[in-house]
Amino acid sequence: MMNPISLIEISIGAIFINNFVLSRFLGLCPFFGVSKKVSSAAGMGMAVIFVMTIASSFSWVIFNYILHPYHIEYLRTIVFILVIAGLVQLVEMALQKYSPTLYESLGIFLPLITTNCAVLGVAIINTDLNQTTGSPYTFIESLLNGIMSGVGFSLALLLMAGIREKTEFSPVPKALEGLPIAFITAGLMALAFLGFSGLNFFPAVGG
Repeated sequence: MMNPISLIEISIGAIFINNFVLSRFLGLCPFFGVSKKVSSAAGMGMAVIFVMTIASSFSWVIFNYILHPYHIEYLRTIVFILVIAGLVQLVEMALQKYSPTLYESLGIFLPLITTNCAVLGVAIINTDLNQTTGSPYTFIESLLNGIMSGVGFSLALLLMAGIREKTEFSPVPKALEGLPIAFITAGLMALAFLGFSGLNFFPAVGG
């Protein structure tokens, strides 16, 4: 029977303690590229949540029922990239058909989800040992970790977009305009999120 405490630990850990952007420093390309406007950040966040969720389920099934039984785990990275690429294509076609405005605003960063190391990272983590129990993730835990990792990515993206929209109307020194002030902001956000490591339910999570 699924332990609800374990699910809560995975959720809090994925969103705050081990946030992919601000703690693991993965997915920084779309983080800085799409965080200029809240609207674009929200669209990218939803796309990443969708891709992370589906990629988590597909990768877990493929690893546990194909790669592991046939002892070809060394193909994990290549297979996961192919799965993620296919999912991104589906998202891209759906947005192009049903939301052309959002599709145009995301631009090149939408296909870049294919090479977003955060999406690949969550797929790989789901097939490694569970940090909460020291045992492999179950399918439900893997799916939840994918969803909450996407939520954590979206939270960081939206916070960054909100701050960057404010800084456009702030007296920022000319030498710090654009990406320099964005890098400084991201560093301060990472320090703030570091405080969540005090929420550890067990020693391994904040590591």
